[in-house]
Amino acid sequence: MVFPQVIRTEAENTTNGERLLEGKNVNLRIMEKEDLPLYSEWINNPDFYGEYDYLDQKSRTEIEKKYDNYPPEKRKFIIQKKDGTRIGGIEGEQHSTYGGYLEIGFTIVPEERGKGYCSEAVKIIVDYLFLSNSLNRIQAVTDTRNLPSQRVLERAGFMKEGLLRKTAFIRGDWRDLFIYSILREEWKEPKILTKTEKK
Repeated sequence: MVFPQVIRTEAENTTNGERLLEGKNVNLRIMEKEDLPLYSEWINNPDFYGEYDYLDQKSRTEIEKKYDNYPPEKRKFIIQKKDGTRIGGIEGEQHSTYGGYLEIGFTIVPEERGKGYCSEAVKIIVDYLFLSNSLNRIQAVTDTRNLPSQRVLERAGFMKEGLLRKTAFIRGDWRDLFIYSILREEWKEPKILTKTEKK
């Protein structure tokens, strides 16, 4: 299973040579090498991921090397506002030998949280993944105390499936996580993107 370079949709547009997956308030586009300096600042800032995620410090060299070796089944998208301001990232990664599901993760810079941008970005990526892949399931995990992320997932149609006990070592503690998922049969049809015939 791979992320195709382009999915043709009525909501997709091209601006300055960039392929965009367009929403009402935010767009998603593939992360490019030119984004790595900003991405490096983000991930090395403990406030970017917040108290519910891992502390992770990486050099620019490490980040560039990882970027150059990304497998096709893993791809990061930049979340940007309509004026082009980059405000976060969202990604999907295959976790099944049989190719049946992907796990997504997402983060928005602290000053842009609580404005609905992340909820819209998750709806866009769910549409994109179900339209462009034959997968049957998309899932996500979140710290049990991370209520904002849980609300984002629920607004996008995800269902809470259960508790993963003491499964993530985050900032000195073993944390419980909730696991959420959405199945193709629950998604049913695109919420933001619209499938069109390829030309």
